[in-house]
Amino acid sequence: MSFSPYLLKGQKALITGGSSGIGEAITRHLAGAGASVAVNYHSHSENAEKIVDDIKSSQGEATAIQADVSKEDEVKAMFSQTLDHFGTIDILVNNAGLQKDASFVDMSIDQWNAVMGVNLTGQFLCAREAAQEFLRRGVRPDISSAAGKIICISSVHEIIPWQGRINYAASKGGINIMMQTIAQELASQKVRVNSIAPGAIKTPINKSAWETPEAEAQLLQLIPAGRVGEVEDVAKAAVWLASDDSDYVNGTTLYVDGGMTLYPGFSTGG
Repeated sequence: MSFSPYLLKGQKALITGGSSGIGEAITRHLAGAGASVAVNYHSHSENAEKIVDDIKSSQGEATAIQADVSKEDEVKAMFSQTLDHFGTIDILVNNAGLQKDASFVDMSIDQWNAVMGVNLTGQFLCAREAAQEFLRRGVRPDISSAAGKIICISSVHEIIPWQGRINYAASKGGINIMMQTIAQELASQKVRVNSIAPGAIKTPINKSAWETPEAEAQLLQLIPAGRVGEVEDVAKAAVWLASDDSDYVNGTTLYVDGGMTLYPGFSTGG
């Protein structure tokens, strides 16, 4: 699937955690569809700046902004910088996330709070700031039929329990009901809020799960489609949800998982 470079023309997007993995792919695809993009990163600006340079070299518009999304003051500053640079915002992709794994009985409160702070509170803080701008500005009919779009990056683990990662799974389950509640509250004001829940996607953070034939074969037992996902699979879904092609889609989670949520162990009767 390829998108017209004019699909998101004139729209301004902020992608949290946009400098690597799924976030980087979403950033590049939104820019390729014509959006101006603000690339948020937490630390190590090098890759964010490279992405910005690449987009500018293709006549796109981009900027890199540092912020820890778990901190309210930094989120407010990030949005202030985005509005100063672009004038407004039309699309928020809530992508920043992390894992700090431990068994349930051994998990520390610091591990719990760190994951909840970024994965759930961070999405709340960013969605709130974006929504305030959407409602202040209203619909720009020449740009989009919506006042704004929020795309929350969740996980199949919002519905699939994951041993040793209770903080991560709980944060993703929280994203689901938060997304639905925001969508319900803001739908009448032309703000669309949806989630993408990736399954197994090839990113540097989970390389050990797919980098050898043996590891990939084990992982594929969980994926009816017979392949591990690529970051582009998620990015293409994000472009669609950001566009007016999905204008009647609101409060929905789009599972990009090759069928991982289909309980593949039951494909032969269990």
